[in-house]
Amino acid sequence: MELEAVKLLAGAIALLPLIGVGIGLGLIFASHNEAIGRNPGVADLLEKKFFLMFALTEAIAIFALLVSLYLIFV
Repeated sequence: MELEAVKLLAGAIALLPLIGVGIGLGLIFASHNEAIGRNPGVADLLEKKFFLMFALTEAIAIFALLVSLYLIFV
């Protein structure tokens, strides 16, 4: 197998965590909407936790993208 093909394959495999990130973000949004729908009084408290979890989950996606780009272009 050529080196260029191996680089592309490794880059594609490095993007597999994005599936889990997508599922995780969907669950975070669904839980947030359900919690606010049940108890709107705690919306301020939930917003802080929601944005923190969203940022940490999205950071995993960005990290996977950076690893993939590194594997492809370096």
